[in-house]
Amino acid sequence: QVQPVESGGGSVQPGGSLTLSCTTTLSNFRYMTMAWYRQGSEKERELVASVTYDGDPQYAHFVKGRFTIYRDNIGKMVSLQMNSLKPEDTAVYYCNKVSASLLPWGQGTQVTVSS
Repeated sequence: QVQPVESGGGSVQPGGSLTLSCTTTLSNFRYMTMAWYRQGSEKERELVASVTYDGDPQYAHFVKGRFTIYRDNIGKMVSLQMNSLKPEDTAVYYCNKVSASLLPWGQGTQVTVSS
């Protein structure tokens, strides 16, 4: 299976916003629960937000109220709108399925929050 392609990262000041995008070529994308994960320096990869095939989102407690995940089943895309960014949000962000069998990890997109 082809790995997802993430984009949209960058460097912002605390309180800033970014929107990340993930594109896939999965033929059965519309049936998958998709998610954004992140991995900070010297940290384990963690799940940030997920969205079911019909658009029902779930968020990790540390981003709830600040991040919004949404999907485009026709375009096979998953996006993450990130507001009120904090330095602790600095990480490489990845998208993947929520499944026991994950897709190959993409290169991710770096988000750096710093003053």
